[in-house]
Amino acid sequence: MPFWLEIVINIIFAYLTSLGFAIINNVPRRVLNLAGISGIICWLIYWLAMQANMGRLLANLFGSFAVGILGIIFARKKKCPATVFYIPAIVSLVPGVPAYQAVRELTAGNLNSASDAILRVIIVTGAIALGMLLSNMCVEIFFRIKKIYK
Repeated sequence: MPFWLEIVINIIFAYLTSLGFAIINNVPRRVLNLAGISGIICWLIYWLAMQANMGRLLANLFGSFAVGILGIIFARKKKCPATVFYIPAIVSLVPGVPAYQAVRELTAGNLNSASDAILRVIIVTGAIALGMLLSNMCVEIFFRIKKIYK
């Protein structure tokens, strides 16, 4: 499959995923499109980082950092809470398969495999949280510097 076609498919499904999750969470209609766009950008950054063999940790960190920045920008633009944009966009980064594998291994009694899967889930979840934290800190620093020099 050509690379451009993979990008187009990823864009379409990232938008539909974020849009669908935004609809499920009763996001206001006026921000649905921007929630989908933030999901596209988040997933494309994650996907391109994975294509560049950066690893799951860095890919999730970069994707969630982008979501944090976009969420704040879109929230200021549309005058609504930033979580309206965070939650639908982050949903594609959530480590569902490793969490399922961890539970499956725990129920099967394979404690070594389960601990590996749980560690993967903790690392990915921590990377997502760290990316959101860093984005909020960077935006806060930016606006404080802007306020000082104004």
